[in-house]
Amino acid sequence: MDLFLVICQGVGLATAAGIRPFLPAMLAGALASTGAGLDFDLTDFSFLSSALWLIAVVAGLAAVVGYERRRPEAFDTGTLGASLAGASIGVGALLFAGSLDDGHDVWWPGLAGGVACAAVANAAARDFFARVARRLDATARSALAVYKDGTSLLVAALAIAVPPLSILALLAAAYLWVRGRGRDEEKYAGLRILR
Repeated sequence: MDLFLVICQGVGLATAAGIRPFLPAMLAGALASTGAGLDFDLTDFSFLSSALWLIAVVAGLAAVVGYERRRPEAFDTGTLGASLAGASIGVGALLFAGSLDDGHDVWWPGLAGGVACAAVANAAARDFFARVARRLDATARSALAVYKDGTSLLVAALAIAVPPLSILALLAAAYLWVRGRGRDEEKYAGLRILR
């Protein structure tokens, strides 16, 4: 595969994992185990398609979804939110590096690129979904996890099927993040004027 397409695929997988890490990791691992779109077998990241990794990812997904059903806001802030953000960024880095190792000999830039892409996507998703959650009642707020997981799965699928679309996904995440920060600054600027 062309290096540009490999990088685009890595960008998309890292961006998807930054939103939520579980379904992109499962999709990439499942497809890589069959050699469809990805193939981690002859790379340093062959564990990403192993049964043990996929079982761990499913267990993580079940634990997070189960806990979110009882407390929908649990992963928005605090220690649990930071832990999930760290997992998202870490999985994003591994997926980018694995994708790069699949199509190119040098994989270590994928770790740095994956951290950057996943961090931007994670910051954008957390900010966007927190703003949406403030406007919803408790019942509607509990459905946000489905939208987060669905969005991450869609971005990952597009990254594998049509890699150049990954650049658009990353740009959309960056735009949402910058726009959200601008709104926060405007809100606090208005509070300073009131003093």
